[in-house]
Amino acid sequence: MAVVAGRVGALGALGLLAAVAGAGGAAGTVAGGAAGTVAAPRASPAGFVAVAEVDASIGQEMRYATPHNFTGAVVDGYDEPVCLLARPAAEALRRAQREVLRRGYSLLVYDCYRPQRAVDRFVRWAGDGADQRTKAEFYPGVAKDRLVPEGYIAEKSGHSRGSTVDVTLAELGRGPLDMGTPFDFFDPLAHTDSPRVTGTARGHRDLLRRVLGRQGFVNLPQEWWHFTYAPEAFPDASFDFPVSVASVHR
Repeated sequence: MAVVAGRVGALGALGLLAAVAGAGGAAGTVAGGAAGTVAAPRASPAGFVAVAEVDASIGQEMRYATPHNFTGAVVDGYDEPVCLLARPAAEALRRAQREVLRRGYSLLVYDCYRPQRAVDRFVRWAGDGADQRTKAEFYPGVAKDRLVPEGYIAEKSGHSRGSTVDVTLAELGRGPLDMGTPFDFFDPLAHTDSPRVTGTARGHRDLLRRVLGRQGFVNLPQEWWHFTYAPEAFPDASFDFPVSVASVHR
């Protein structure tokens, strides 16, 4: 389990009003209506933090900063393999981590804040029918040209608002628990309540959902790993600053 410590020393607490003000200020992001106008700044708005600075014990295996993801390459916008979130979501994740540590487990995050440019890259990848390198691992039962129509790949993502995290459970010293499918497995088997997932894997999915749910995270039923903290700090925004520690250290 790869744990990214990041820089030591958590950022000072920021209120929601300061966070909202920062969204339209020096950071260069624009929070509009439901569509959310996207700019391309180098820094986040006030209110984002590196999760390692909130709780360094949370495991990080940031897949899109590596070639081990469904595109087969490092994804646009992932300058560093770090988890960034709006502070309220990061603090809720820390509370959940305290509970799972008492059980001998740890949270392991695969993705957190995601720039809009990365979302755009996913859509372009889905439209490239000639590239089937990762089919066996990530979408063996779905034709690639069906990934967008069937909702596995979307043109907008809640990850770009900063309160959504892709996460699993890992046993301390042993690695990720069996969840019935890998992360980013495009198949109905990955639906959280898939009746085909039973036994130990079902228990692990239920435990993850209960622990995160107690801290305000809501699961996306189509993906057992996908959780959004509510209320979101930036519910109407789409951000495009790069994933790096420097982005939250202004």
